[in-house]
Amino acid sequence: MKKKHLMSAIFMLAGLFVLTTFKAMAQNDAEGSKDPALFTRMPGYHIYRYDDLQFDQYEFRTGHEKTQVVQGHSLFIIYDANDNIQIPSPLQIGTNYINAAKSVGGQLVYEFQDPGEDVVVKVVKNTMETWAYVSANGNGSYSVRLIEKQAMKQDVVADASTMNKSIRESGKATLYGIYFDTGKADVKPESKAALQEIAKLLKEDASLKLFVVGHTDNVGTLEANMKLSQERAAAVVNALATSYGADASRLKPCGDGPTAPVASNDHEDGRKLNRRVELVKQ
Repeated sequence: MKKKHLMSAIFMLAGLFVLTTFKAMAQNDAEGSKDPALFTRMPGYHIYRYDDLQFDQYEFRTGHEKTQVVQGHSLFIIYDANDNIQIPSPLQIGTNYINAAKSVGGQLVYEFQDPGEDVVVKVVKNTMETWAYVSANGNGSYSVRLIEKQAMKQDVVADASTMNKSIRESGKATLYGIYFDTGKADVKPESKAALQEIAKLLKEDASLKLFVVGHTDNVGTLEANMKLSQERAAAVVNALATSYGADASRLKPCGDGPTAPVASNDHEDGRKLNRRVELVKQ
């Protein structure tokens, strides 16, 4: 009888040990997770879920019937409360993040109907624009959806053979791998891969002559966009001639500004498609 009680006690202690160990493990942060650079977390919380995407987008609420799509480095974090802490109210959580944003020069963009439960904040710091949507449900967990706004790095570039095929079939090749800062005509270093392929295209077909055509969206005046698109086309020709061995006499820069869109300029996705360089056969 004593042996039976002893075994029961051992099993009970073992069960308590496993349960305690499981709870301790469950309250550790998810593997590879960390707080975003801009915000710490509420005291007594651990990271339950952590999604880190190099590039994504999210539609943030900016008004009762208004939203804004922001693209860039994306983080989605769910925080769960540790055991034996006093659960903060949604208002306390939301207000903490609002105050944290304001303390570094940020602003409250939108607060949903229930104060603090869902808030959108924006911070511009060191040229980085960061948007965050904080949602607290009052049951001991809350989430942070954060986008560090930035343009996507173009990893896929049309190669010379693809350009040649497009020119033969449609008379032109459309390029999105040539980059400029907003409102400027200096070709950025990230354009190297695309410029190399254009130079290769010209080398492989010694008889090919091209119009290098700059296109913009319709933001700003027509005159400014026409001038900018011409300057960008000329900058591409200059870069090809000075850095990639292309014969400038086979290239003629042209600027079409916003006059030949391939998508609607009413939204950013369309405007992004309209900002391009085209190679058109002479």
